[in-house]
Amino acid sequence: MNPNPVSDVVAFLTQPGWPTYVFWLLILASIAIALYAWTQLPEQRQSRHIANWLFRFLIGAMWWQQTLWKLPPSYTDHPEQPFGDTGLAYWMGQMGKHAAIPLQADFVNNIVLPHFYWFAPVVYGLEVLTAVSLILGLFVRLFGVIGALQILNLWLGLYSAPGEWPWTYFFLLVLQLIFAVHQYGRSLGLDAIIVDRYARRSPHGAVSDVVLEALT
Repeated sequence: MNPNPVSDVVAFLTQPGWPTYVFWLLILASIAIALYAWTQLPEQRQSRHIANWLFRFLIGAMWWQQTLWKLPPSYTDHPEQPFGDTGLAYWMGQMGKHAAIPLQADFVNNIVLPHFYWFAPVVYGLEVLTAVSLILGLFVRLFGVIGALQILNLWLGLYSAPGEWPWTYFFLLVLQLIFAVHQYGRSLGLDAIIVDRYARRSPHGAVSDVVLEALT
């Protein structure tokens, strides 16, 4: 039988291992945050905030799922295979071969791949943080931009890779920018709670206003 969305979701949510347990905690935390914001902040009780929360959560789940095939310490889901044949190293190798900009290919081939175990934790960590940010609605403006930059790297790096459709990455890039520009964390997320508490306690016009606007 061919895979289908229902079986794929069930397998994702029941796969043994610590990432599944952490993801379930993130699900419960996201729901708890949304319920708190809904009950405590009257301005959050709008259907558009529910929609924004759902869209943000689903893309956050996508980011989380995409970390599962590059888990440390090997950064691949097939550590028994030779280095570069699977996982993160394989896709970095593809970027070194198919990047749209020669300078990016040279950087990957001459700096990133020879020092793979320096760069791999950074890539993995940023993806995890982007997932957590979207799921919980925390600092979504900041990580919307960070996520967009990660996708930009993939879009250009895999632009001519066989079997890849560049528009896939471009659509994800646009989604990340939408989350940042429209501040999706302020829809039933921690950003909404943070902004509300800050507004109650602090005068407007301070430097912290600028910082808060940049983060949330």
